[in-house]
Amino acid sequence: MADDDALESWLSPFVERLRQRAGEAERLRRLPAETVAEAAAAGYFSTLTPKRWGGRERPFSEFLDTNRRLAQGCTSSAWTLSFLALHAWLLCKFGADLQEELFAGGEPPLVPMPLAPTGKAKAVEGGYRISGRWEWATGVMHGNWAMVSCLEPQTAGPLFCLLPIDAIEIEDNWHVSGMVATGSNAIRVRDAFVPRHRTLEAIKLKLGRSPGEQLHGCASLCFPLGPTLALVAATPALGAAEAAVEWYMARIKEKLQAYSGTRTADLPATHLRLGEALATIRAARLVWSDAVRQLEEIGPRGNEAPIENLAAIRLASAHVVRLANVTVEGIAASAGASAGYLSSPLQRILRDVQMIRGHVVFDWDRAAQIGGKIALGFPPEIADLL
Repeated sequence: MADDDALESWLSPFVERLRQRAGEAERLRRLPAETVAEAAAAGYFSTLTPKRWGGRERPFSEFLDTNRRLAQGCTSSAWTLSFLALHAWLLCKFGADLQEELFAGGEPPLVPMPLAPTGKAKAVEGGYRISGRWEWATGVMHGNWAMVSCLEPQTAGPLFCLLPIDAIEIEDNWHVSGMVATGSNAIRVRDAFVPRHRTLEAIKLKLGRSPGEQLHGCASLCFPLGPTLALVAATPALGAAEAAVEWYMARIKEKLQAYSGTRTADLPATHLRLGEALATIRAARLVWSDAVRQLEEIGPRGNEAPIENLAAIRLASAHVVRLANVTVEGIAASAGASAGYLSSPLQRILRDVQMIRGHVVFDWDRAAQIGGKIALGFPPEIADLL
């Protein structure tokens, strides 16, 4: 994917294949192997990684728009693929020794990263011994490494630790109503040794002092982690809602009302529902576009980015997910009972966007409260995830 034409020639057919595989992916509770292989062959996982490792160093705006399009085919696929690609970018903030180990073979690693610090680390000679259990390991069914977050008494804040995939245990607990194909199972580690070069203090990411930021001349490596993660996570909800509107418009042109035989497209109530959906999804897209613009603008400043901008991107990300849910739920309310068949894309999209809404970053009450607090000049807290 060397240029825009190459990107488009790959992207449109791939989105259609994701749409065709969405039901299979849900039955598998993971992405089909073909999906991951096609993304890898197209260089998708290298979208954000530095050219030094054969990456493409593309702008975040391109990466995010690609993911929006992917979600129009399958929400779970877009979520999983986008985070595997983003995690490859995050690993380029680690030290040179680790990057050499991971990237020297020419292909970026596929690394699930449950970031909540629910593990424990103990310093030993040459590194750490770690143990723990972590939820929400998106992409773990496709990973060849895994990164977890631990608390260590002598470290200020969480410590990120990277392990080969065979050093972890996968707990098959991802039995959920939505985002099923992400395969976001829990993982466990029991007293594993992690060499020091495979670790990084989270505070260094927060302060913009990670080794990788000094190693590469790639401005995007300075982007602040919190709002970047939030916007990447919100994007599949937008693409999914766009797909729902498209599906609804096609359906109502063909649907007849039971008993009366009236065309659904002729009913004023249908016009109202569609108009509301079009207005809401446009609002979601505008909020998202403005957040993408802000991220590109302040991202290279890293830890010097104004806290007001970081809070605005976090709030916008939650708002996009909120508006996506309003859009899809409004459509579902008038789509008819047959839209509930498992063969209908709408029922899966509805479950997916509702599941995304449950993510801690998208808790609307919390996100709005943080946005208002920062706007009034109050200092952020660690739990604000800025």
